[in-house]
Amino acid sequence: MDFSPLLRELDVLHDCTLCPRNCHVDRFSNRLGYCRTGAGFTVSSICVHRGEEPVISGLKGICNLFFAHCNLQCSFCQNHQISDNRIDPEPFDLSIDEVVRQITGILDQGIPSVGFVSPSHMIPQVKVIVKAVKNAGYNPIWVYNSNGYDKVETLRELEGMIDVYLPDLKYIDPHLAKQLSDAEDYPRMAGAALKEMLKQQGTTLRVNDDGYAESGLLIRHLVLPGHIGNSLEVLRFIADELSPSVYVALMSQYYPAHRAITDPHLSRSLSLGEYATIVKAMEELGLERGFIQELESFNHYRPDFDKNHPFEHD
Repeated sequence: MDFSPLLRELDVLHDCTLCPRNCHVDRFSNRLGYCRTGAGFTVSSICVHRGEEPVISGLKGICNLFFAHCNLQCSFCQNHQISDNRIDPEPFDLSIDEVVRQITGILDQGIPSVGFVSPSHMIPQVKVIVKAVKNAGYNPIWVYNSNGYDKVETLRELEGMIDVYLPDLKYIDPHLAKQLSDAEDYPRMAGAALKEMLKQQGTTLRVNDDGYAESGLLIRHLVLPGHIGNSLEVLRFIADELSPSVYVALMSQYYPAHRAITDPHLSRSLSLGEYATIVKAMEELGLERGFIQELESFNHYRPDFDKNHPFEHD
């Protein structure tokens, strides 16, 4: 199949302003921006993932496409093997033909949905992949699984293309956002991005008979040990600035990874009391739609991207 007409979507990368970093670099050249990725399809893994929220993984799992590198550099990142921008991205570069071949091979197994993980710096590539897979005769559910550090203008280009938004809302405290993710403007940018996602999808999460969300918005928040005040403010923002009817996934799966191993607050797992406090606050704020995790979940969500399948034993 000739994908060359679709690749014109990548032309915007000659002056990249996709995400809040606004680097204005030519990603076709050797002068790269914050994410340190070029104009190709820098994909670290395409695999079936069965460990997402029930409405995302459904009965059979989701085909997740993990982009390499990231526009955030979180000190506690559980995917740091692929998201650390110091890693050479060249080994992850795939052709669009190979990307489509791998995705459609998984869809042929009966998996009905495709998730883009860490896509904020790769929106033109997302658009090419969606169109290429559709041109190949497939019409999966498309899930946008982002860290929340997105631009409203870029998200508007995805309206009608993305079925389910699955963003993080990590911080309300800008100082904490700067300290842990190198993005002081994260609260402002993520707040605006989530409002745009809500505008596009509303508060209804439509789930089909096979248990998959077909459209809607589901906001994730990872509770960090020693920082429950930030989590309380995140939930308050969702209830007051978005809607108490929005779906929220409150995650307890934190474990010390990457640079967090030496952080005095983050070098331990979450305590039962910390998570219980946030769950109670969620209920008191009227956020009754969504998901919580077992505290022991931190033992089960530890990807290893050196393996053929990051989330399963070879």
